[in-house]
Amino acid sequence: MSTVTQNVVSPIVIDPTYLSTWSHRIWVATGCTVVLVSFMKSIIIGAPYSSNLFVITLAGLVGYVMADLLSGVYHWAIDNYGTPSTPFFGEQVKEFQGHHMLPCSITKRQFANNVHALTRAVTFAVLPLNLLCHDPIVHGFVSICFGCIMFSQQIHAWSHSTMNQLPPVVVALQDLGIILSRSQHGAHHRPPYNTHYCIVSGIWNHFLDNQNVFKTLENFMFLKLQLVPRSWCECNPK
Repeated sequence: MSTVTQNVVSPIVIDPTYLSTWSHRIWVATGCTVVLVSFMKSIIIGAPYSSNLFVITLAGLVGYVMADLLSGVYHWAIDNYGTPSTPFFGEQVKEFQGHHMLPCSITKRQFANNVHALTRAVTFAVLPLNLLCHDPIVHGFVSICFGCIMFSQQIHAWSHSTMNQLPPVVVALQDLGIILSRSQHGAHHRPPYNTHYCIVSGIWNHFLDNQNVFKTLENFMFLKLQLVPRSWCECNPK
């Protein structure tokens, strides 16, 4: 009598903390809405004046460049200072430290779960500008800068993904240097773990690292406030 062996496939268990909630999705929708309104104000208000279009476009490019710088400053600060109990930023500190221990875990997060914290911040930052400011040049800068910041965590997630996991257009943008590449961000997760903090395009990383900008800031924070950055600690979990 023959014995039949049945292969039982275990169900894939998804960590619930990686899943998007309706709250996450609502914040993503509101963040996208306020950024889109800002962008449309730059176009609609500026369109009748063709001389403004060049300046608005230039403001958008400056916003794109500044978004990368701001993402690096924020990433450096969250990486090195604060604890999970820090008001307002504690959850971000906890998530970034968890990311350092399991870098590829970010690729398992659903989209809204990954970006909702930044979309919430962008909503509160851009909404007052939409209501109070009607300068198309300002909105040209704001819409691109905050739009890039809002999606920086998704760009970050793509930089941890393999090529076959990414849409061809994302791979092309990475190869062109328009968004953060996998090879460039990979340097952040190698010893000594204190470089390549910028996560939008990475265009600031070379300058900031070569000029020791963040090391200078760390020395200043230590001398003035006695704050020791995590990058100085031998027990750094990265």
